[in-house]
Amino acid sequence: MTKDWNRRTKLVHEGSRRSQYGEMAEAIFLTQGFAYDSAEQAEARFIKAGEDEFIYARYGNPTTRMFEERIAAIEGTEDAFATASGMAAVNGALTSLLRAGDHVVSSRALFGSCLYILEEVLVRYGVKVTFVDGTDLDQWRAAVTPGTKAVFFESMSNPTLEIIDIAAVSEIAHAQGALVIVDNVFATPVFSRAVEQGADVIVYSTTKHIDGQGRALGGVICGTTEFIRKTVEPYMKHTGGSMSPFTAWIMLNGMVTLDLRCRAMAEGAAKIAAALEGHPKLSKVIYPGLASHPQADLAERQMGSGGTLVAFDIAAGKEAAFRFMNALEIAKISNNLGDAKTIATHPATTTHQRLPADQKEKLGITPGLIRLSVGLEDADDLIADLMQALDRA
Repeated sequence: MTKDWNRRTKLVHEGSRRSQYGEMAEAIFLTQGFAYDSAEQAEARFIKAGEDEFIYARYGNPTTRMFEERIAAIEGTEDAFATASGMAAVNGALTSLLRAGDHVVSSRALFGSCLYILEEVLVRYGVKVTFVDGTDLDQWRAAVTPGTKAVFFESMSNPTLEIIDIAAVSEIAHAQGALVIVDNVFATPVFSRAVEQGADVIVYSTTKHIDGQGRALGGVICGTTEFIRKTVEPYMKHTGGSMSPFTAWIMLNGMVTLDLRCRAMAEGAAKIAAALEGHPKLSKVIYPGLASHPQADLAERQMGSGGTLVAFDIAAGKEAAFRFMNALEIAKISNNLGDAKTIATHPATTTHQRLPADQKEKLGITPGLIRLSVGLEDADDLIADLMQALDRA
């Protein structure tokens, strides 16, 4: 494929495979197995499959491979492995790499399931985990040692939208020989420049912006060919976390409009954040594109955008937050994000419900905090909906 295409062109064409019928739309190769012309051919393929040869859908499939090549081209990595969900991607990237006795340093502000993998799963099997305030570079410097195998963080934290300096943390990690693994879902592949900023491995929940229409679970791990094929692939294909061909087809179709959708969502998010800031019923509005955000300059330098999510704290607490959510007419109550439909989430009682109260307080997950994933509706309609709901809060 042409390597100097711009992003929108790659999102439409990169990685395409056509059958003998010359179909325009990407084909769904909805098969788990593949037939061989001879026993000798089967033997040869199991010894070493060629670049466009497949054995079993858990190992690879033409439709899934189209998606992997397309997302790798967008992200700027050599290769990618598509997974059954975003959490399969996080788990696969970490667990395939780490062994008992290894040390990983992670930011503390993480999605609840990511915390579970680090605090419960990895520790259970003898991995040492150190948590730091991801925005404090001195804490990273103190925690990352010559024995650290990897660092892990969300480039924009869920749900309080803290921005972590990918370039600075990567420099600290690489100086000690550690691999940098970034969960980049809030940044989206559209605003991501993680590879050029030093990240070694990037994971996405494709359930979010890449699908973009709430249809299917999926994930992907992006990295070097050596890491993807020698570390990730053996673990994923034997533990069963691969993406299905049908899901890959959905993701391919989502990618065609990904750039257009994310830019429209971010434009709407910026307008909504500006409208909400200073509202008397809100103790704060969090949006990386606002000058009031503590990492606004970093967000602009790192992503060139404030992103598609806005968070705000309803001063009167949980009951008022619930009244606000129940009064919404356009925005829907759910725990997903990146959808074409605007979604309001109450993290303290849903996505981060399992966290102890002291951890929620430390992370800024207050009883009044709302995470708003801005969709494709008209921004003025959304603002009117939010304002009438705040009146009733």
